[in-house]
Amino acid sequence: MVQKLFGTDGIRGTANLGPMTAEIALKVGMAAGHLFSKDERRNTVLIGKDTRLSGYMLESALVAGFIGMGMDVFLVGPMPTPAIAMLTRSLRCDLGVVISASHNPFEDNGIKLLASDGHKISQEEEVQIEKFVFGGISKALVGSRGLGRAKRLEDAEGRYIEFAKNTFPRGVRLDGLKIVIDCAHGSAYKTAPTTLWELGADVIPIGVTPNGFNINHECGATNTDLLCETVVKEGAHIGIALDGDADRVFIADEIGNVIDGDQIMAIIAKSWKEQNRLQGAGIVGTVMSNLNLENFLQEMGLSFLRTQVGDKHVMQKMLAQGINIGGEQSGHIILKDYNTTGDGLIAALEVLAVLVRSGEKTSEISHLYKPLPQLLRNVSFEGKTPLKENVVVQAIHEGKKILGDRGRVLVRESGTEPVIRVMVEGDDRNFITNLADKICEVIERVSAFRRNG
Repeated sequence: MVQKLFGTDGIRGTANLGPMTAEIALKVGMAAGHLFSKDERRNTVLIGKDTRLSGYMLESALVAGFIGMGMDVFLVGPMPTPAIAMLTRSLRCDLGVVISASHNPFEDNGIKLLASDGHKISQEEEVQIEKFVFGGISKALVGSRGLGRAKRLEDAEGRYIEFAKNTFPRGVRLDGLKIVIDCAHGSAYKTAPTTLWELGADVIPIGVTPNGFNINHECGATNTDLLCETVVKEGAHIGIALDGDADRVFIADEIGNVIDGDQIMAIIAKSWKEQNRLQGAGIVGTVMSNLNLENFLQEMGLSFLRTQVGDKHVMQKMLAQGINIGGEQSGHIILKDYNTTGDGLIAALEVLAVLVRSGEKTSEISHLYKPLPQLLRNVSFEGKTPLKENVVVQAIHEGKKILGDRGRVLVRESGTEPVIRVMVEGDDRNFITNLADKICEVIERVSAFRRNG
């Protein structure tokens, strides 16, 4: 049986514990270097990271692995995931690497691998890398003269800033807009505020002093309290919150109300439909997206296609159906006209373009439908998933039966953290709260029994 490294979004875990050790990173670099070195020319790989302390350790190990297999390495330091995807394509690299655990706390880290076209590598390629890491590599290390070289790309930030600015409508500026931008002390702490400032905005940056430990801590897209408070306190027109690797975004209106990924997709879909830019007569979301987003789109004559959770699944469906807008409630917004991954900054720029053109307030353009009440709960567990236990299966089945056609129950294991995610959606908040509580209690009881033996 082949051991697993990859989850729904690359390799992820606690830093300096398996699989996030220097040893595994070295082997991943060697394995990926072997897999993606396919011809006689000198192959290249681009490596970027977020601001976690452990990024230095993993970066050095990956570089050693790639160089040992004869690949040249471009280093760009802290840069957003979407910037790495763009630069991988722009530089004609054979591979792109992002060292990040995205929205997770600083203790975690991860490795995401991008193919030469900027898309995440295939599942088949992930399996091949796992075989090489745990079973050995058939190709020997290159000789002394064949070693790769590492070079730091000094102008990477400027390249991405210009790329992002060029997605904004020509002749339109952000003059007169006061914008709070929360970068979660993460990889966009330089690029995002600079982009907004160069477009003319009055920028109030927060979450822009990374120290290796504070990424995503009480800030950013996973905790918008600070953003909302700052927007109201400063009298800003809008607030933008990114996560640690800036591939997801939440927005706050001028009153301090949060606008999630579903609402952001609705804004952009409506705008692009009016401009005849929408492809595929619909958008792609996930099973987590609010039911009333689907109803709103149907009222506009648009379809809404659902996939499993994970931006990789969203992109696959977009490509298959010829659709150019997709995303997740959690704020991953993929605009295929521009990039191959979720891009928080570019999605925010699309909302800002609507705001400027309309002349209205953020609250007036952003709440296009009333979301159906939805509860999201996380239950931590250790070891094997509790979802296969009969009592848990029965509790979920009974919950769905009780709710019937009044809503939805979705229970799944996270692909990035050891937690069970419970979502209950329906028209009565008290009812779905009680239902979610009952399901979570059963999962917690099973998990506690396992811990205590």
